[in-house]
Amino acid sequence: MKRDVDFLYELGALRLIDRQWRRFHTQNFANLADHHFRVAWIALVIAAREGGDIDSGKIVKMALVHDIAESRTGDVDYLSRQYVTRDEAAAAQDMMAETSIGQEFIALLEEYEKRECLEAKIVKDADNLDVDMELCEQAMQGNTLRKTWQNNRQLVANTQLYTKTARQMWDEIQTTDPDHWHANSPKNRVNGGDWRLDKAAQETASQTE
Repeated sequence: MKRDVDFLYELGALRLIDRQWRRFHTQNFANLADHHFRVAWIALVIAAREGGDIDSGKIVKMALVHDIAESRTGDVDYLSRQYVTRDEAAAAQDMMAETSIGQEFIALLEEYEKRECLEAKIVKDADNLDVDMELCEQAMQGNTLRKTWQNNRQLVANTQLYTKTARQMWDEIQTTDPDHWHANSPKNRVNGGDWRLDKAAQETASQTE
């Protein structure tokens, strides 16, 4: 039990480990816990739209473990990766050694890295799409990385996404305003609540101006 609790505390540390994009002139990039969370949801959406015999439980588990070794190795960006060698397999093994779920999740991580089963391909697609969503969110805050990486991310979309759904989702991400989900909700205060101006109120307001 002690090793299980140690492992769970270490998982909590993922909230404190920044993804290395942060050094490229921004303070608000997602941490590793944020990344794992959205990757899991993106993967589930891809699986649902792809249909067929896909193990959604396996997808969630793979998503939760896919970058877990970075608790010990840290994240590396596209520049530092050219200089740093990391043993992520050893880090994951040591991190989960003697835990109740270690054997299962190490096997899932190894399967994910091979990219042979459909579930692994879907999780990798989700991993890539989370990058693009983050870039779009950052662009709204004035960060220019999305523009800098535009050609690279298009190359990823064209050559590295495994599923048809992921390729369609990539296109949708590029044209969707990250604020659309709340600004256009029929249930927010502007569109459907006490801030809503109906036609009569708009006419009255215009007459009093």
